Amino acid sequence: MATASRTAEPDPETRGVRAFPPGFLWGTATAAYQIEGAADEDGRTPSIWDTYSHTPGRVRNGDTGDTACDHYHLWREDVALMADLGVGAYRFSVSWPRVQPTGRGPASPKGVDFYSRLVDELLDKGIQPVVTLYHWDLPQELEDAGGWPERDTAHRFADYAGLVADALGDRVTTWTTLNEPWCSAFLGYGSGVHAPGRTDQADALRAAHHLNLAHGLGTRALRDRLPTGARTSVTLNLHHVRSLTDGDADRDAARRIDGVANRIFTGPMLRGEYPEDVLRDTAHLTDWSFVRDGDTETIHRPLDFLGVNYYSPTLVSAASGPGSHTADGHGVSDHSPWPGADDVAFHRSPGTTTAMGWAVDPDGLYELLLRVKGDFPELPLVITENGAAFDDYVDPEGRVHDPERISYLHGHLAAVHRAIEAGVDVRGYFLWSLLDNFEWGHGYSKRFGAVYVDYATRRRIPKQSFHWYARVVRDGALPPDPGAGA
Repeated sequence: MATASRTAEPDPETRGVRAFPPGFLWGTATAAYQIEGAADEDGRTPSIWDTYSHTPGRVRNGDTGDTACDHYHLWREDVALMADLGVGAYRFSVSWPRVQPTGRGPASPKGVDFYSRLVDELLDKGIQPVVTLYHWDLPQELEDAGGWPERDTAHRFADYAGLVADALGDRVTTWTTLNEPWCSAFLGYGSGVHAPGRTDQADALRAAHHLNLAHGLGTRALRDRLPTGARTSVTLNLHHVRSLTDGDADRDAARRIDGVANRIFTGPMLRGEYPEDVLRDTAHLTDWSFVRDGDTETIHRPLDFLGVNYYSPTLVSAASGPGSHTADGHGVSDHSPWPGADDVAFHRSPGTTTAMGWAVDPDGLYELLLRVKGDFPELPLVITENGAAFDDYVDPEGRVHDPERISYLHGHLAAVHRAIEAGVDVRGYFLWSLLDNFEWGHGYSKRFGAVYVDYATRRRIPKQSFHWYARVVRDGALPPDPGAGA
C-alpha cells in the first residue's frame, strides 16, 4: 500500500500516545450500490441487488438502492466531506452494470466518465483513490446466465477488470479485485439472505471457486494493463473464529468454520491450494470437479497487500442437536451459509453489542491480525473496513452525538496499534463508512456512517465521530480519552 498520507506530525499533546507509524494511510470507504442511486440513469442496467431489493420480502421495509444517498449526483459534496475529514485515501467500488451494462462488451462512456470525474476530484483534493472492482453488484444478465456458480462469470469479470483499468489506470494506483467473496458466495447462494437469494450449498461452493478464479484472472488483467508500481489486492472479511470451550468437539467445530470462512479463500489465493480438510468436509456436497488443472496457479497471484474487514468475532461449538446457522447479523434464513458444518452451533459473544447485534470486541481484531501475520508473515495488511452501526438521530440543535461509535473506533484502533507494536505490518485503516447508506437486507434501518444522511432531503450532517476521526487523522495518533477531540 502506498505510504503517502495527509497525516501531519503528531502535535505535542498526542506525541508518543499511541502514535501510528509515519505514512500510515488513513481513509474511509463506501460501496457503489449502497450510496450511488441513479439506478437506471446513463445506461446503467439492473444488478442482482436491484432485482433482489425489488423482490417483496427480501429487504426490510421494501427499501431499495434506487436513490440511496444520491452520490451519483452529490459526489462533489461527498468529496468535500472527505477533504474536511482529512483522509489520505478513499476506497470506493465501481458499479459493474454502470460501466459494462450487460456484463459483456465495451465500456459505457457515461459510466466510465462518472468514475473518471470522481477520480480527478479526489486527486485534486489530495485524496488517493482506491478502487474496488466488485462489491456484490453482478449485472443481472450474468446472473440470468448462471451467475457465480458458472465458470464463465470469472472470465467476464476479467474482461470488466481490464475495461476499468484501461479507463482509470493512468491515475489510480491501488486496486482491489473483490470485496468479501465469502458474502457473495455463501450469503448469496447458500443462505439466500443476500442477492441473488439462492439456497444451494453446492452452488455456493462453486461460486466460491469461481470468485477465487475471478480474482486470479482479474489480477492478471490488471497487471497486464497497469503501469509498473500499481498495487493489487483483495479484501476478505476474515472471521476470527473462537471455540466455546477447549473440548475436542468444539475445537473441531471452529476448525470447520474457519475452513469455509477463511481458508477456502486464503488457501488458493495465498498458498496456491485448497485445504485438504475443507475438501473433505464438503465432499458430500460436491466432488470439486469444477476446479480444473491450472486453476489454483491462476488464483495464486502475487499481491501487494491483503485487505482485512473486521467487525466482530465468531463464537462456535459443536451442536447437541441440529446446528444453528446464524448469518452473523446479515439476515435470517432456514438455509445455512456454512457448507459441511450443519452440526455447528453459533453463539452470541459476550459483552456490549452494536445495532446489528454484533459484539464489540477489539481483542478479536488484535488476535486476528496476529494470526494473519503468523500464517503469511511477509504480506502487508490494510484494514479496509471497520466500523459500527448505532441508532443515531439528529438532536434539536441539529447535531448527531454518537459516543458509542467513538468508543468502538477508539478500541479497534487501539487494537490495530497493539498489533503494529507486536510486529504486524499494518499499512492503513479505512473507516466504514463515510455515509449512512443502504445496508443490504436491512435497508436504511442501520446507520454505519461518520456522516448522517437524511434520506428524505439527502442532507449530510457530520456526526460527533466524524470530528473525532478527523482529529485522529490529523494527529496520526489516538487521544488517551475515547471522547477527546469529539
